[in-house]
Amino acid sequence: MPGYRMLLCAVVASALMFADHRFTRMEEVRAQLTTVVAPIQWLVAVPSDVLTWGSLALSDQRALVEENRRLREQVLHLSHRVQHMSSLTAENVRLRELLGAAARLEADYITAELLSLDADPFTHQMVIDRGRRNGVFVGQPVLDASGLVGQVTAVSAYSSRVLMVADASHALPIQVNRNGLRFVLQGSGDYNALRVMHVPDTADIREGDLLVTSGMAGRFPPGYPVARVTEVVHDPGQPFARVTAEPVARLQRSRHFLLVFPPEPAPVPDDEIWDQELPDQLGADTPVATATEEPD
Repeated sequence: MPGYRMLLCAVVASALMFADHRFTRMEEVRAQLTTVVAPIQWLVAVPSDVLTWGSLALSDQRALVEENRRLREQVLHLSHRVQHMSSLTAENVRLRELLGAAARLEADYITAELLSLDADPFTHQMVIDRGRRNGVFVGQPVLDASGLVGQVTAVSAYSSRVLMVADASHALPIQVNRNGLRFVLQGSGDYNALRVMHVPDTADIREGDLLVTSGMAGRFPPGYPVARVTEVVHDPGQPFARVTAEPVARLQRSRHFLLVFPPEPAPVPDDEIWDQELPDQLGADTPVATATEEPD
């Protein structure tokens, strides 16, 4: 019986193939049969489609995870480069400011970089990376791109300790840039406040005045900006006014500094040189009075 069924199916299939080839009306029958068989074909293809979709989904997920990891690493790498670039840009700006400030100096200088700050909250000192091998000496002025930072107080072979102007034990002679009045500026222990000492109540000093080194002590060359007056308080009945100033140097932010070498003082001629040059300047026929001669 199964053999007859197979034979019958083969005969029917052959007849349909012959009819489809010979008669055009079989196209409509084929289209209708295709419509009827389409859901069956879809159901048969579902398992294969599900497997294919699952494989693609897993593959896409792995690719997305890998791409996400790679992009995260790239973002971190670029972020690190941006941070480093920002630091280099800021350092370049500071060094350009230092070079711009140094161009106006008439003395030799070397640059230095901050190594550490003193951990004691009651002192304002720092350590820089230049020492005796670089020619640094005790009392040498230290500046940043904005103004005077302080002076060197101790020197080793490769580093030096700097006492900043804000330290309570630091004082230096200054003058008002506007009118030349001279005073003493002392640190207060606060990075943002300095005290101008013994200012007469009638002195011509006002808020906004720039205070510069006067050069009177012989340690700081004249003309370096130190501070700017922020407050002048006149107390009736008191002989002195209370004057507060703010350092112009960026004491808490600067990392690069200038160590200035004061210019060599001009030699002072001795008495013999004066005696030899004076007649030439006055003329050969001009008599020169000495301490032992009395004028007629």
